Amino acid sequence: MPNRRAMLAGLVAGAATSGVVKPALAAASDKAIVEAFYSGFLTSKGQDVAVEGARLMATNFESVGDFSGKAKGREDLIAQIKRFHTLVPNLKWEPVEILEAGGRYVVRSRATGAPNGPLFGVNGEGKSFTMMTIDIHEVVDGKLLRAYHVEDWAGALRQLAAQ
Repeated sequence: MPNRRAMLAGLVAGAATSGVVKPALAAASDKAIVEAFYSGFLTSKGQDVAVEGARLMATNFESVGDFSGKAKGREDLIAQIKRFHTLVPNLKWEPVEILEAGGRYVVRSRATGAPNGPLFGVNGEGKSFTMMTIDIHEVVDGKLLRAYHVEDWAGALRQLAAQ
């Protein structure tokens, strides 16, 4: 029995000083990067989107929104989010649930806002929308490398078109 305890104690001590504990710490900081993507980049609050985007996304970041084989790069996404913030100055993206699986983060979020002009051809001025989004993020070396995403823009436009 004492030999088993000593062996177990040695294994626990070895695990604590080896790389076994580090992935949990990395996962916590990776999750913080994902959370900051919503609160500091996607949500409109007057921040410099280019600075936040560069801080959070790798230079070779890919935003994949369909199966066309074409992905947006970091600079393309930054430009798109700038346009959204101009059109929807109170745009808010709020994670409702974040699941970690194999180094990827699956986020179910709520996006809300009230456009100050036509959004995708629908005059939504004076109206607001709420939509669900689902994203899968890959974080490598403390930066977002890739995001697969689906947003319910059709539902948002139906809300804006309603009389």
